[in-house]
Amino acid sequence: MDELVTQLAGDGGDLDGQAARDAVCDVLDELFRDAESWDELENEATTRNDVVRLLELFLTHYIYNRVPVVAARLSTIADPEAARGADRQMRQVIEDCVAIRLPEKALSMDWSGPEGRAVVEEVLGLAYQALEGLA
Repeated sequence: MDELVTQLAGDGGDLDGQAARDAVCDVLDELFRDAESWDELENEATTRNDVVRLLELFLTHYIYNRVPVVAARLSTIADPEAARGADRQMRQVIEDCVAIRLPEKALSMDWSGPEGRAVVEEVLGLAYQALEGLA
């Protein structure tokens, strides 16, 4: 599995790389949580819509991992249930920002090039603005 994560997200040699690796692991866990064999894994994501959804999930987790205000805000909440609720709310805000900004041609873009980086930076900025507005 480590080889698959490395192929998808790199070696995690810097903060961005580690955020990407963590996001890939989160998406794989979310998508394949109940799979117990390679055959079950193979049967999960097969349509274009599934791949778009995987990309949305990856970007959501990646942005969540890159926004330090998330951890800072959650660390100030003493009540565990309130912290979980705030975490869910922050994740939803980021997921909504990704959905708003994900381009139609998302599957044909070079995400490691300038166009992909521009989308990520735009979503990061939008997420920061939205999260700053949360009480």
